[in-house]
Parts: sequence; structure tokens; C-alpha cells
Amino acid sequence: MTTHRIGTRAEWLAARIALLEAEKEYTRQGDALAQRRQSLPWVRIDEDYRFDTEDGAASLADLFRGRSQLLVYHFMFGPDYEAGCPSCSAIADGFNGCATHLAHHDVMLWAVSRAPLAKLLAFRERMGWSFPWASSSDSDFNFDFNVSFTEEQERTTGIDYNFRHKPKFEWRSGGNAVERAFAEMAGTDVPTYHRERPGMSAFIREDGAIYHTYSTYSRGVDGIWAMYAWLDRAPKGRHEAGGPWWRHHDRYESGRNAS
Repeated sequence: MTTHRIGTRAEWLAARIALLEAEKEYTRQGDALAQRRQSLPWVRIDEDYRFDTEDGAASLADLFRGRSQLLVYHFMFGPDYEAGCPSCSAIADGFNGCATHLAHHDVMLWAVSRAPLAKLLAFRERMGWSFPWASSSDSDFNFDFNVSFTEEQERTTGIDYNFRHKPKFEWRSGGNAVERAFAEMAGTDVPTYHRERPGMSAFIREDGAIYHTYSTYSRGVDGIWAMYAWLDRAPKGRHEAGGPWWRHHDRYESGRNAS
């Protein structure tokens, strides 16, 4: 028998109307936050970042493909990974349709990772994706935007991620069960898995110059994770008391739901 509160339709409607007011306030707060993001000062990019793409070598300017705005998802797929991070992959499952609409609204969406392009494209084909994906393997792009780190940083000084300093990674611990599972799905070990981190960055091009306008990391990417928007409206919510449950979408057992 259910332990959740049961009510009449009238009771539900009264509670729902009260919740609607809170939801409207939340929406207004979201609008205000979006304006604050867009009001941040721009920082000019003078570094000559180079990328490997399906169309050959590309500069940061080339990634705009004639648009004035560029959104980059920092996808966790390091050179020593054999597959993309499961969490980044779950987020990227929502990119295909969005990328098309954005491209017709003066915005290019790219994923960028440090793995060689051949690995990225092979994994993209496996996942059935079509959004553009570039390799930054010959560039400091990931390091400059604080989503990739070295083994030396892990072992000694720690890293600066999500605008906070993180202490050195406890190398011998091997991580917790979730970290081990995600590293295994990515085809690597826990320390190597942690040398990459998720995030997204925004850029604009005006009068021939490129400016960095915004970046967000960690839980900051929840807002572009389409799965979460649905789960937050499901009866049990995200239902993650046991920790992250997702995997690459082609790795769920056949005939079984993902609960």
C-alpha cells in the first residue's frame, strides 16, 4: 500500500494552484539569472586555439561557421578513454535536435574533447548522434577553460574547477563505486577518468574579435540535461538515493526499463 499522501481532486487542485505560484516565481528568477549571465563582461580571446574536425584543421573562429555565437559543451572524453563519459553521453543525447534549431538562430553548438577525432567520431556513430564534435588534442583549450588536468596536478597541487580549488586526488583510493563504474564504462581507470571534467562555455564574435562570455561546470550543466527536466516532473523525481543509475543508452538491458 502506498505511503504517499492521498487526497481528493479538490485538494489536489488547491495544492497545484499554490505550487503554480511558486513555479512562476522560479521561472521569473530563471529569467533574471539569464539576464545576469548575458550581462557578464566579455573577455577577448587572443590565443590561436586549433581543433581537428571532420572538415579538417579549424580555428576557434571556424567553429562559429558563420554565426555570431558559439556554445561549446566540454565533453569528458580524454585521450586514454575508450568511450565517452556516461553522464556527458546522457546530456549529449539531447543535442541533435537542439543543434539544428540553434544553428538557425545564429548559434553554433559543438562538443569539444581531448580524445583523437577518430575516437570521437566512432563513438558518435555508435550513439547515433549528428552534432559537430571537435578534438582539442593539439591545443591548450581544455586546460585553459579548466576542464582538463594533468597527472601531476592530480598527485600534487590539486586543480581549480568550478571556480573552486579542489585538493589533490587521492591516487591510491581508486574512487568510490560510482566513480569506478563510470570509469569502467569509459574504458579507463578512476584517476585518468578524473583528469577530464564536464562544463560548457559560450563565445561571441564581433568585428573580427572573439570573446569568452560565460562558462559553467559540475551541477551547472544540469540546466542543459534534458533527462533531468523530465525526471523533476515525474512522481518519484530523480530517484537517485542509490546514486547515479544511467549508462550509455545502448547499454541498457534489452526489454528492461532503466529504473
